[in-house]
Formats: sequence, C-alpha cells, structure tokens
Amino acid sequence: MITKDAETAAPAAPAPTADEPRPDERKKKRRAWDEAPRWQIYVPLGIYLLFTLIPFYWILLFALRPAGSTSLVPWPMTFEHFDKVWTERSFGTYFQNSVLIAVATLVMTTLVALAGGYALARFDFRIKRGFMLALLCSQFVPGALLLVPLFQIFAELRMINSLASVIIAETVFQLPLSMILISGFIRNVPYSLEEAAWVDGCNRFDAFRIVVLPLLRPGLIAVGSFAFVHAWNHFLFALMFLSDQSKQTIPVGLNTLLSSDSVDLGALAAGGIIAAVPVVVVFAFIQKWLITGFSAGAVKG
Repeated sequence: MITKDAETAAPAAPAPTADEPRPDERKKKRRAWDEAPRWQIYVPLGIYLLFTLIPFYWILLFALRPAGSTSLVPWPMTFEHFDKVWTERSFGTYFQNSVLIAVATLVMTTLVALAGGYALARFDFRIKRGFMLALLCSQFVPGALLLVPLFQIFAELRMINSLASVIIAETVFQLPLSMILISGFIRNVPYSLEEAAWVDGCNRFDAFRIVVLPLLRPGLIAVGSFAFVHAWNHFLFALMFLSDQSKQTIPVGLNTLLSSDSVDLGALAAGGIIAAVPVVVVFAFIQKWLITGFSAGAVKG
C-alpha cells in the first residue's frame, strides 16, 4: 500500500503541453525523416546499373554475334571471334605472358612490401618519417617518367625484351603504396602478442610467422590483388620493354587489333572479354577478404 508520504516523494512525470509533440509522434517524425521512399533508392540504382551493364552487354553482343550482323540479340550465337583472336592473333601466348607477369609481380610485391612494412611498423630509426614521405611522394610520379631510367638500366643489364624486366618494373611501381598499406595493417596487430611469443621461446621471425602473419591475411590479399590487377592491365611497360611479339601481353595484343584503316569490332570485343575474365574471377573469389582488409587498414595508420 502506497502511503501519502510516498506519493508526495515520487515526482510526477510532467504532462506534455498542447504544442509539444508526444514521444510516439516524435518517433514517427524521426522515422519518416530517416527512411527515404523506396523509389528514391531504386531509381538511382537502376540508372547506375543501366550505365554499367549496357557497355558489358554491348561487348558481349559484338563478341557473340556473327560478323556483319546488326541484330541487337546475339543469336545465332557464334564463337568465331574468340577462336580468331586466340589462334590467329596469338592471344593464347599473350594470355600466358600476362599470367606469368601478374603472378610474379604479386609474389614479389607482397614479399618485399611485407618485409618493408614490418620494419616501418615495428622499428624506429632516424629517417623513418623522411622515408615515409618519400614513399608517399613517389605515388605522384607517373609511370611514363620512369621509362627512360628503367630502359637504360635494363639495357645495361641486357634485360630488354625479357619478361623479367616488366616484372621488376611493375614491382618497383607497386612497392611504395603496398608497403604503406601493409605497415598500417601490422600496426593494428598488438605488439604484446609478439612479446608473448618471445616469452614462450620464439625468435622474432618465428613470432612474426606464427602470430602476426595469420592476422595479416585480409591485408595481404588486398595488396596482392591490386598488384595483380595493375600488372595484368598495365600497357606501357610491356610496350616499351618487350619487342618480340611472342613475349607481348594482353593489353599490347588488344592494341594490335586497332588500325588506322579498319577495326575488327568482333575480335576486339572478344579480346576485351578474354582480358576481363581473369580479373572478374579473382575479385569474385577474394571480395570478402578484400573488404575485410580495407576495413582493417582504415582503423589507424
């Protein structure tokens, strides 16, 4: 039973005035403000999909319909353009060279950037800030400015017209950004985990291999994927350092399909699809780790 003293001690909730909205009304207004109508979401997304998917459909249309056809539907479907570029235009050889260059660039970039990123993340030295600044400034240098010094170096080493020259050039071009990203990923790993491994008897290398390296998997996948895609799509280094047709890559092969007199649109579309399929497959398999790696590297630098 509530006594009179308890009733006087418990303050009563103030009643809302006539002009002040009730709590449920405020909640409805806030929900109406936050939630946009569905058409405001779907209409822009639909327009974006149209601008994105129509070019892909147009490429498939030219690649799959017979030569000389003007149909807007690839029927009857033919693969003659793919057979032409793969055999007559040596795209099979170009594909093998591109795979070799891209995979080798991925491995070399990841290994060197992993070692350099660990040094930047775990050690302090005098020129550390200057070195980081130099890495950042190197990203503003276009690849065309590196052609002359790299060409002279490779000529002295007799590496012109060699796939190794393109691999080294691609690795050098990818290292600064990759090193900065991996150093950020390593900083997110608590240093106390390595110290605990040292206490258990591990040396620095074993502690890094057993404790730190498994935690860097998303970051390594993100860095490696960018190195692979850049080496796969890069045109300039392969064009300048490789003169033999049997050592050319996919981007240079696509350039050979263009001429001042005429352009074989079917062959060009088929070559573009061959060039795009590996990149699409790679991103389809690694998208989960790629997003995780970006979010892990964005926590702190």
